[in-house]
Amino acid sequence: MKIKKLQIGKGKLDINLKFYFLLKQLVKAKLSEKQAFNFLEIYTLFKDSKTDLCNEKFLDLIQQIKGQDKQNILYTIIETLENEIDLDLFMFSLKLYLIKDLLLQEAKLTDVIGISDLEKLDPLSLKYDKVSVYRPYATRVNGALLALLFFSQIEAGKTNFMSDDTHRFIKKISEFAVKLKKNGVEPNQIFMLMFSESVNQSIISDSGTDYEDRILSVLTKIGIPEEKITKIHDKDDSSTEFDFFFELGKKTYGIGAKRTLRERYKQFIKTAQMSKIDVMIEITLGLDLNEEKAKSIRNHNIYIYVADEVYNSRDFLKKMKGVYSVKDLNLNTLKTLK
Repeated sequence: MKIKKLQIGKGKLDINLKFYFLLKQLVKAKLSEKQAFNFLEIYTLFKDSKTDLCNEKFLDLIQQIKGQDKQNILYTIIETLENEIDLDLFMFSLKLYLIKDLLLQEAKLTDVIGISDLEKLDPLSLKYDKVSVYRPYATRVNGALLALLFFSQIEAGKTNFMSDDTHRFIKKISEFAVKLKKNGVEPNQIFMLMFSESVNQSIISDSGTDYEDRILSVLTKIGIPEEKITKIHDKDDSSTEFDFFFELGKKTYGIGAKRTLRERYKQFIKTAQMSKIDVMIEITLGLDLNEEKAKSIRNHNIYIYVADEVYNSRDFLKKMKGVYSVKDLNLNTLKTLK
């Protein structure tokens, strides 16, 4: 079966390419709100004049902006503005640039709600892990859906979904969107190319804690001073790294921490045969911990702590000596380990 060739007209491609270019350059230039508003004001004053005059005023404004790199980016933008549609596209891009952070903050509210949910959960539980793993995806999905909703509203001329102070600003965005749509611009699709990159950058900069951090929080909470906990390589097997090493009483403790074991537990077993550390512990969610693996680990006197939900759902874990729920990760239990 053949699929008919999909074709996009050159005019439609060109105008959306320019739209994306303008959005990307504005983000790259990192204009302040005041600088962006200055461009908007010039457009308001000279939009009924020839494009060249408007561009001339833009160039005068750029000379007043500090930073050679920023100036060069803005000069490049102005060089692409050849007609009235280009000016409209630039102003539309500028307004969306200003609204981008508002949409991003709205999208991140999902993340904030997720963090609030985490406060009620055990850091080493499966439920906590699920919420934690979903968080960045939730921000992306929420951002995409918010942008879709935003553009569907403004393209329909509906502008009453924001506060009164921003109503007129959104109304102008709506007018640009309707006008440019007739010229082939696809606001939502092109904006999302840029917006998703901003969301991803935000997620990277605000990335949450990893599994090791969660274990560290539990260890310090039960009374092991953080300054006494280190990350070391085993003296007798340098290929093994203990994610946590500390002394409790007269005993030394080495902990390996992995959400899932896969084949990595075999290295820990090898170390157990050589190491002089008194107590070795494997902490894991336990999702891939079957009876064979558990026995193999325990046969080398390595203690196992798993998520409470996993521990309670698998009888063989509850029956096996030396296997514990993370609910039992406390000083009393640790002191009993030999």
